[in-house]
Amino acid sequence: MSEMQDNVVPHTRMRSLRDAIRKVQLGEVERSDVVVELQDTERARLDMLADELKDVFREIPEEDDQFSLQIISGSMPRLWIDATSHVAVGGDRRTYRFLKDTRLGRVVILETANIDDMADCLTEYIAERVLEREKALEGDWLNNRLRQVALDSQVVRVKESRTPWLAVVGAFGIGLAAGIVGLVAFAWFANPL
Repeated sequence: MSEMQDNVVPHTRMRSLRDAIRKVQLGEVERSDVVVELQDTERARLDMLADELKDVFREIPEEDDQFSLQIISGSMPRLWIDATSHVAVGGDRRTYRFLKDTRLGRVVILETANIDDMADCLTEYIAERVLEREKALEGDWLNNRLRQVALDSQVVRVKESRTPWLAVVGAFGIGLAAGIVGLVAFAWFANPL
């Protein structure tokens, strides 16, 4: 038993809560520095992608307000394209992920490390959305025009339909008057006094 006691190193160090708190705080600072660095890296990659698309962003018609086209910082920085789609940097910090929120959930449209491929995909997406908006506006214009034509033709029909009803009522009145005169004449001549 004395041999075991010889192998034990006496513990002379006193534990300090202050030292432990300082050690934990330093660990948190180091972790937060890493998180900030990662967010800065993601933000820088999204800035590079936005720079690739700046000419496309300028060509969007001014009256088209469906696009956000801004980088929103946060725990995960994102380049928002419109209200339902954005680009984020993947877990490896090199991959771009183009995501779209749908009624069925979030869909990955494209995942690539190539900035040119992502810029091309976003350009096509924006072009499709601009064309969809133009078709919707044209459809609205056409619906309004057809509705106006239908209302105009209804007004014409109402005017036309008044004339036949007046003619029918007039003919009925004339027929009624002729019938009454005929009955009075028949009664007068059939029953002489």
